[in-house]
Amino acid sequence: RKVAVTGRSMENIMRVSTELGYMKVPKNTLVDINKIKSLPKNKQVIVTTGSQGEEMSALYRMAFSTHKQVEVGPGDKVIISASAIPGNEVTVSRVINELFRKGVHVVYDKADMLHVSGHACQEELKIIHALTRPRFFIPLHGEQRMLQIHSQVAQQMGLDRNHIAIAENGSVIELTAKTLKAGGAVPAGEVFVDGSGVGDVGAVVMRDRKRLAEDGMVVVVLPTSSHDGGLLSPPEIVTRGFIYVKESGDLMKELQGIAMDAAESVTRKRGRDDGELRGVVKSAVSSYLFKTTKRSPMVIPVVTRL
Repeated sequence: RKVAVTGRSMENIMRVSTELGYMKVPKNTLVDINKIKSLPKNKQVIVTTGSQGEEMSALYRMAFSTHKQVEVGPGDKVIISASAIPGNEVTVSRVINELFRKGVHVVYDKADMLHVSGHACQEELKIIHALTRPRFFIPLHGEQRMLQIHSQVAQQMGLDRNHIAIAENGSVIELTAKTLKAGGAVPAGEVFVDGSGVGDVGAVVMRDRKRLAEDGMVVVVLPTSSHDGGLLSPPEIVTRGFIYVKESGDLMKELQGIAMDAAESVTRKRGRDDGELRGVVKSAVSSYLFKTTKRSPMVIPVVTRL
């Protein structure tokens, strides 16, 4: 069969490993992915990225019919030689289900004995500890449970628990010739890129964007008197990405009434301020919307003084 490679990381790995002599590909075996359609199905093999269900990967694009060179369907077989990384099970299942929906025969179960883990087993780790006999040990890579188990393996090999540090992302570890000490932290985590800037969009902004995308926004405009702070007219409700206003007249009237009652409960008090007014109205409107629609749009009260 002729072999085609697709997916940027896979192409890079093939190129580097071939240039360095680690991979020796028989002559006339590799073909360009653009020429794969001219070959019979039983004369071709495609090696691709996407075993973890990554949305931009080649396999994902094949499954969802957005790959420019490859179309999959009945008669095709996809072999996923990988184990789902913890946390990726949902995305991997989504790709597998979509491939099945297209009539593809997917081989993916561990029972098929396709995939050998690239991670060392406990006995292999013990060999490494026996050969290196480290003075200090910091288990790396994996979830907390894996780090803890690796720490236990090191202790079984005779390492003092005080010479082992299990670190979180950003943890500071101080090493001397005789001691290991974990304490303090430095900023660490995701750096968000929004297309025009790098690192200037934080977790709070991303949370707001996610909420706007999923549940929309409701703006409550409260026209109040600059003289005594009382409402001059019923609140105006403006929505974006939440409901179609023309078909939800009853809900909008109820919402207006809820906002008015909440605002009047504040304006009757002495010592009131705009911050308190916005907080009470936001709380009342948010609670009502979740109770009636099971959705939590972003609620923004706006106080205007007239």
